[in-house]
Amino acid sequence: MYCVDFHAHAFPDALAATTIPALAKKGAVRPALDGTVRSLLASMDEAGIDSSVVCSIATRPKQFRSILDWSDSIRSERIIPFPSFHPESPEALEEIAEIRRAGFKGIKLHPYYQNFFLDEPRLQPLFAKIAEVGLIVVMHTGFDIGFPRELRADPMKIAALIRRFPDLRFIATHLGAWQQWEEVHAELAGTNVYFDIAFSLEYLPVEMARRIILAHAPDRVLFGSDTPWAAQPNTIRLLKNLDLGREREEKILGGNAGLLLG
Repeated sequence: MYCVDFHAHAFPDALAATTIPALAKKGAVRPALDGTVRSLLASMDEAGIDSSVVCSIATRPKQFRSILDWSDSIRSERIIPFPSFHPESPEALEEIAEIRRAGFKGIKLHPYYQNFFLDEPRLQPLFAKIAEVGLIVVMHTGFDIGFPRELRADPMKIAALIRRFPDLRFIATHLGAWQQWEEVHAELAGTNVYFDIAFSLEYLPVEMARRIILAHAPDRVLFGSDTPWAAQPNTIRLLKNLDLGREREEKILGGNAGLLLG
């Protein structure tokens, strides 16, 4: 069975050595890995994962080029990088096009680390461009463990965005919106948005997780771990504990990702 972790993180070795401890302290979490590609590949071997989507976040506009170059240097059959651009970059539209020309499948955006709200008018041309060139967008949605709680990418804003851009392939991470799961069930279940399950099942009662997933289209849920913040084998175990049935489980673990990535 083909297995894809659609939500993983890694950094260049030197950056991982300082970034992972700093982020762990900020979010009061204990990482499962050290944040390097090497440790990610070892974890994938242990968990039986064929490929991982490595999501980067440009926290400043000038990081676009270094992230793009590093993403190019690590990509392989097993590592599928999703680079990033910063919405405040004056070259953002061209950077989106460049990511597509470089052969990448998608991008990662984060409303807290990049300081935006999903319903800001300034973002609309960017999402229009992303949809036009056919990129997938992985978006941190819901609250964030390291920041004060603000409604930056909540279920209502996500639903409005998808209505405006129905062709946008949008992945709402953390099972639709982290720690806003009642709203996810009410506003997003059954829509054409994708969910990943990253860093969510650890916080949800089994029945609530089942209720959201079973209310959503079987081909719109993706396995994701948010490693290094969660252990990939443990996320797989939590998914299997939901008792969703073999067909739906296999779609989540890799079948849906395979179709989405082409």
